[in-house]
Amino acid sequence: MSELKEMYARMGIKQEVYEYGKAVLEKLESRFREIDQNAEYNQLKVVRAMQECRVSEACLLGTTGYGYNDLGRDTLEQVYAEVFHTEDALVRPQITCGTHALALALMSNLRPGDELLSPVGKPYDTLEEVIGIRPSKGSLAEYGITYRQVDLLEDGNFDYENIKKAINPKTKLVTIQRSKGYQTRPTLSVKRIGELISFIKGIKSDVICMVDNCYGEFVEITEPSDVGADMVVGSLIKNPGGGLAPIGGYIAGKKDCVENAAFRLTSPGLGKEVGASLGVLKDFYQGLFLAPTVTASALKGAVFAANLYEPLGYAVVPNSTESRHDIIQAITFGTPEGVIAFCQGIQAAASVDSHVTPEPWDMPGYDSKVIMAAGAFVSGSSIELSADGPIKPPYAVYFQGGLTWQHAKFGILKSLQAIVDKGLVDPKRLKL
Repeated sequence: MSELKEMYARMGIKQEVYEYGKAVLEKLESRFREIDQNAEYNQLKVVRAMQECRVSEACLLGTTGYGYNDLGRDTLEQVYAEVFHTEDALVRPQITCGTHALALALMSNLRPGDELLSPVGKPYDTLEEVIGIRPSKGSLAEYGITYRQVDLLEDGNFDYENIKKAINPKTKLVTIQRSKGYQTRPTLSVKRIGELISFIKGIKSDVICMVDNCYGEFVEITEPSDVGADMVVGSLIKNPGGGLAPIGGYIAGKKDCVENAAFRLTSPGLGKEVGASLGVLKDFYQGLFLAPTVTASALKGAVFAANLYEPLGYAVVPNSTESRHDIIQAITFGTPEGVIAFCQGIQAAASVDSHVTPEPWDMPGYDSKVIMAAGAFVSGSSIELSADGPIKPPYAVYFQGGLTWQHAKFGILKSLQAIVDKGLVDPKRLKL
């Protein structure tokens, strides 16, 4: 369509980048059809949960003060428990981010003398200070909770032999990070997570298995809680918030684990009984309703990015043909300039703050400068079109989000245009 091509040109996409993107898309029809089928299943799952829990107009109203008898808050937590097939859930605006949700789950279910085990290697950077890998005030280490780690094997598989050796009488909780974080390892599928949990439970049945589910919700038709996870934890400004939740996090799982988290979030003796919803419930409900299709849009963007950049010689994880288990696409540029140009292209595609030029900076919780591109309606929302990466080897960028497929597509083309404009890719190479 000439009008569409003309509009892309007006938005700064030159002909060679547009035609290259068009050629890539022609090969992705079957992949996109599969993503849409999963989204349809997950959409019905969410609607069914809302119907089963009798969500009503009254649930969309909020409370203030103590928040006693908050019908909407309590019903929403029932909906999350139904969606994730768990005994209970804690879904609160008082949980400020994914790191907070994970810290809450850990600190409420571990006691001095317990040991935390990560059988999937290094956790996400911001958890290092929570655990005490990097010293920080209030860390688990300060409370006498020890940490043990088993790295993945070079091929990305679990090191079952050393995991078995690492589990000991002090091992209380196992944390499994589904997504790759700032690493270029494969994301873990629900199936693989289930196999790992089964192995661990076979050695020590009373171990709590917690899955960091950030970026993974609704990517598959099952969740880690369907394969044995005692807790699944995530952020509402990622997948399950559907781009509408302005803040919040969730913990879904075994009743005692969730109860422990509630007592830690509020106060012993109060737990889930208090915590006003402060007018955000409509956005929480509607965001969850939209989450399956929003996640599908972000997934299409990730698949498109992999297929766009891999033929240009860049290492991409997952690669262009692999199955997807989260919305993140890692692209290794090998130079700081590549990471910076990519992020600046994503920023230039935003609806909000497109005129801003992101630069690397010393961001709290990270051990190197980080560049972040996110012109978002909700600050920091990574279900919206966004990209970030640490300015350190191997100089990889992590792309995610896109509330609509069309915006994700534009953002990816804009990132490539920025790289071409900076002379990092010769336009003559844009041929399949």
